[in-house]
Amino acid sequence: MSALKILVVSATPFEIEPFRQHLQANFWPHSHSHFQKENLEVYLLVAGVGMTLTAFNLGSLFAKQRFDLSINAGIAGAFKGRSLEIGEVVNVTSERFADLGVEEADGRFTDLHELGLVDSNAAPFTEGELLNPSAGSFDFLKKCKGLTVNKVHGFQPSIEALQRKYDADVESMEGAAFFMACLLSGVPFLQIRSISNFVETRNREAWDLPKAIVNLNGVLIEMVGSMSQ
Repeated sequence: MSALKILVVSATPFEIEPFRQHLQANFWPHSHSHFQKENLEVYLLVAGVGMTLTAFNLGSLFAKQRFDLSINAGIAGAFKGRSLEIGEVVNVTSERFADLGVEEADGRFTDLHELGLVDSNAAPFTEGELLNPSAGSFDFLKKCKGLTVNKVHGFQPSIEALQRKYDADVESMEGAAFFMACLLSGVPFLQIRSISNFVETRNREAWDLPKAIVNLNGVLIEMVGSMSQ
């Protein structure tokens, strides 16, 4: 039987460090980023922060190696009013690029689809969104809509404008790039995010990174544990 190959992608090493330590202790380490237990192989990729690094590093890897499942694991900000809590781990089932486009003279934002530069239904888009066809297979986590940004929002008027324009639950800096790379490469995928903060007037002291990271890695360990049985 051929090995099941899983790729776990994060923007930074600290977001999945507890998971890496778990693999180091319970799997056979081929290298610092490649572990195996019986017929399950787990690869780790720290792709970097933001859309550009994520797309480039994933595209480069997918061109050389095939995976049975790719998991994007990281933290995210939750928009208020979405019934999400700090530390909650969610399954992001759809993504959208939030700030690729133009700023109009009156301050409004017009995205690439609205400009007619990218067909909103040309693959891999569906009405401007990137959808995960495999998301329903992971029904143990709350399903959420993601919005991918080049800047984390912390100015209330900008946040309100974003919420008026897009129906989203969480904000990250890599999700849509990860979705696009997987969809265009034909790799089944899952994006899980742990809520570290609310998208609100910037207040770094209100963030809880330790709680978000502990919960994120707990879910990762549980998921991989179920795959290795």
